[in-house]
Amino acid sequence: MARPPQGQQHPGRQLAVLGLIFVVLYLLAFFGFGATGSVTERLHPKLGLDLVGGTQATYVASGPVPSDSNMQEARNIIDNRVNALGVSEAEVVIEGDRNIVVSLAGEARDELKNVGQAAQMRFRKVVKVTGDVAATALNPPSAAPSVAPSGSAPAAPGTPSANPSGGQGGGLPAQAPAPSTPPSAPAPAPSASAAPVTPDQQELRAAVEKKVGAAAFAAAAKLTDPVDISQDRNAAKQYAKFATLTPEEVNVLPAQMQFNVPTISCEEQLNKRPPGAIDDPKAQVVSCQSGAKMMLDVAKVLGTDISNASPQMDQQSGQWVVSLDFTGEGQKKWTALTREAFQPQPNDPCLTAAQSASQGATNCLVAVVLDKEIISAPEIEGVLTGQSQITGQFTGESAKELAGQIRYGALPVTFTSATTQSVSATLGTQQLQAGLLAAAIGMALVAIYAFFYYRLLGTVIFLSLGISALLTFAALVILGRTAGLTLTLAGIAGFIVSLGVAADSFVIYFERLKDEIHEGRSPRSAVPRAWIRARRTIISANTITIMAAVVLYIVSVGVVKGFAFALGLSTILDLVVVFLFRHPIMTVLANTKAFLSPRVSGLGRVLKRAETEEPVPSRRVKEA
Repeated sequence: MARPPQGQQHPGRQLAVLGLIFVVLYLLAFFGFGATGSVTERLHPKLGLDLVGGTQATYVASGPVPSDSNMQEARNIIDNRVNALGVSEAEVVIEGDRNIVVSLAGEARDELKNVGQAAQMRFRKVVKVTGDVAATALNPPSAAPSVAPSGSAPAAPGTPSANPSGGQGGGLPAQAPAPSTPPSAPAPAPSASAAPVTPDQQELRAAVEKKVGAAAFAAAAKLTDPVDISQDRNAAKQYAKFATLTPEEVNVLPAQMQFNVPTISCEEQLNKRPPGAIDDPKAQVVSCQSGAKMMLDVAKVLGTDISNASPQMDQQSGQWVVSLDFTGEGQKKWTALTREAFQPQPNDPCLTAAQSASQGATNCLVAVVLDKEIISAPEIEGVLTGQSQITGQFTGESAKELAGQIRYGALPVTFTSATTQSVSATLGTQQLQAGLLAAAIGMALVAIYAFFYYRLLGTVIFLSLGISALLTFAALVILGRTAGLTLTLAGIAGFIVSLGVAADSFVIYFERLKDEIHEGRSPRSAVPRAWIRARRTIISANTITIMAAVVLYIVSVGVVKGFAFALGLSTILDLVVVFLFRHPIMTVLANTKAFLSPRVSGLGRVLKRAETEEPVPSRRVKEA
């Protein structure tokens, strides 16, 4: 006589594993991953924009109306930048033909300040520096950012250095030291190219000439070097009206005039020029660092020459850095630029600029420029032939932000920040209340039906759904802190839909149990047989749901992605509950007197039918 299949002999082990998972999750929710505040605050999931309100920023494309493809590309880049900061389910949408709106949950975020920046990165040799600038002006003792090979140790802050570990405030040490002899070909002289002037700019330039006076404008155009107005009172009076120009008016002036006119300031004019003011890689431009003007050569290495950028913790210095990997052609350009700065010709003006910025400098400076800002302008102390780092006073967030801007590329459209406003969650709160009320009514009906139809088995259904809900809640709290997962109305809908999947697995199991009893087996022996026959169906159904959720998550954006994630997460946790609670608890109940009672167990009809009817013989194939 064939022995019945052995069921789960030690259900206590599975229940203990489930209890351990439960305890670990809630310990992490209470004490791990930066949990602070009261019990309510520690167990508060991260809520989405539609539930708690948040911040909404609008970016307007400058210049002519951009193409649809450029706007879509800009939207994707901004979306990637926001997600790279750990902000989940941010809404990034295109409105009209030139607006992009970014919405984030919670209070106003600093992330919104920079996600709309063009992120045009340029590497330019420093040709001139205004005045007799002290070394601490360009590289203060706080260790201004610099560029160095990966794994190099920065020099002591504020200390000039000519060794491979770095220059003042962190330099550009050599990965592959160049020979001491000059290169066979002389370093190219700085280009004197200027940005082309459009008719509109020509008209604005004429208006500026009229505003400052023709004589002052003509005198400024003839300047070849900055004028020291502290020693020349007449010059201070002659160029005084240039100080009244707006940043937009200063932007239309030639770069040489912006640099040489002493009354054109960094703080109020040059730093506030419109976005894209110095993006042209083929023209010399003027930018500022620590209040000093810098004339920068044409850009010989661009952001597109960088293949990857990542935030890292430097093991030697213990500081956050941004590691740069160049493309094949980009690495050649970067090596050539560092060689040109490391081995300048004696008459190269970049050497004079480096000596003005840092007393005793023997090599040129290379400025790392992001949009209008000079991130760093260190002295080149070697020829860089591999991976390099941008180092400085970065925090984890600022390093991640800069790496994301570089990695995801420059925006094809220049944007200006139009408005930043708070968004109320009143409508979302009303919808949430209505949705939770509908869910509660539905769950109540399911519970009533389960207890009426399955009785004791209905208790198993109720406990399983409760445990699944508690595990899901703990996962939401932890993922909200670590991965930026936010709970939105769409996510709540995903969790509610998953309850239907869980209910289906109950029906499959319990109805299979009834079939086994109807075939003449006792409830105690029917439980393991029903599990074996129902297990494959339950796994298949849940796997299909998980696969659908994964596909939907990959191809969707915004709130639909949140719905897919919630559906997949809750379905996985339902499988955990099925294996670690539902079947073990059924094995325990099968050994109780209540389970054998037709009136209590919920198997009354099928047990009575099994007593009055002959057992249904199992179909077996006998071996010959």
